[in-house]
Amino acid sequence: MLILSKFLKRSFYATQIVSSIKFLRMSVKFDTFIIALVLFIVLAYVFPQLYLWNNGKVISSLTTIGVSLIFFFYGLKLSTNNLTKGLRNWKMHVLIQCGTFVVFPFIVLIFYPLISDGGQEDFWLSFFFLAVVPSTVSSSVVMVSIARGNVPAAIFNASISGMIGVLVTPLLMHFFLDFGDVNVYTDVYWGLVKEIILPVILGILLQPYLGKFAAQYKRGLGKFDKLVILLIVYGSFAESFESGVFRTVSSSYLIGVFIGVIVLFFVVYGILYWLSKTVLGFNREDCITVLFCGSKKSLTHGSVFGKFLFVNSSAAGLYFLPLMVFHAFQILVITIIAQRYAQKQL
Repeated sequence: MLILSKFLKRSFYATQIVSSIKFLRMSVKFDTFIIALVLFIVLAYVFPQLYLWNNGKVISSLTTIGVSLIFFFYGLKLSTNNLTKGLRNWKMHVLIQCGTFVVFPFIVLIFYPLISDGGQEDFWLSFFFLAVVPSTVSSSVVMVSIARGNVPAAIFNASISGMIGVLVTPLLMHFFLDFGDVNVYTDVYWGLVKEIILPVILGILLQPYLGKFAAQYKRGLGKFDKLVILLIVYGSFAESFESGVFRTVSSSYLIGVFIGVIVLFFVVYGILYWLSKTVLGFNREDCITVLFCGSKKSLTHGSVFGKFLFVNSSAAGLYFLPLMVFHAFQILVITIIAQRYAQKQL
């Protein structure tokens, strides 16, 4: 009876959330993947038993296979010709990678001395996780293309960012996150190499034979990528909801997440604009590439890294929250900016 009551209560709240989403969907043109993210969080709240079945091993196995396939297909689609073309302006590449792995973490690190309790530490750590994940690949390239920026350079930087992140993200998180029995140098790194690096290499090697297949079914493979991310998000939030960690979170905490994401984005964007335009004097195309690649964060890589970094943490959902909000916000803002850049060229 208690379980039924709990389920009905959660279903009521979920219905209200879904109704609100439908209203917003009719009023504003939202990215469908963002809507799906919200719906999977609602599913995790209403029906976490799917993840808890067999101690989470089923969902975990599916996501492990799915992640390996994501990066295998990514290797099939990776053009070595475009990567070579993007190697020319080394100053631009250094600035983009510094934006991703130095500017972002440094801004968040400034606030570390202000932490006074466990709740603030979780809040700060969730933003630090956002700050140290790599730049996104597909949307960065698409937005740079729309704005008429340096597309080959965008492909190079977005691609190399993920590889750098495999090494740098766990290393930076290691200074602040308690991994428990998990060894960052063996368990975490080997897991990332096994699920990311090796599949990418295999995909590149098989590109001459299967590259046309990947190009032909590009849209379908993109949907597969998103489905795997949704499963990872569902599992993380289901575990967090069942552990009760979100019951300790106030509305002011959630408001703080939204404000923090917006401020972080515009501060980084402003710094990169100043450095690329004023200090280094990049041309229009290179400046666009710096702004769009250096200010974005990858939910795909973040979801995969989180599988290993937060494997023993019941607060995984909390740690993913700023990254998901940032993902939605960056798509909205960068799309508007890209369209304005494109109009200036007409």
